[in-house]
Amino acid sequence: MNIPRELKYSKEHEWVSFADGIAAVGITDYAQSQLGDIVFVDITSEGETLACGDEFGAIEAVKAVAPAYMPVSGKIVEKNGELDAAPESVNKDPYGAGWMIKIEVDDVSELDDLMDADQYAEYTA
Repeated sequence: MNIPRELKYSKEHEWVSFADGIAAVGITDYAQSQLGDIVFVDITSEGETLACGDEFGAIEAVKAVAPAYMPVSGKIVEKNGELDAAPESVNKDPYGAGWMIKIEVDDVSELDDLMDADQYAEYTA
């Protein structure tokens, strides 16, 4: 399982990359492997300000539909429009082309509540 060291992780299996006040978010390699082949990503909240833990969309796989949760509070400033035509990018490259949203973070201290790579590896073991 791929767990990049430079990212932070939520208990709901979202990853966060943070720079210059903006957090990029997607689901982890572990999450995509549990879901199986992803056929649709529905991000309904672009432009909205949501709290940490709020649902920002849904991920539809062949065998299940799973909600996607905000790992930190903030305004969704961008969604990955490429996923409309290529949702399988989440399976193939969850930490790159498979990113889902970018958030203008309200409270940077919420990042401290997320797990680092070692903690996430233990959490998913």
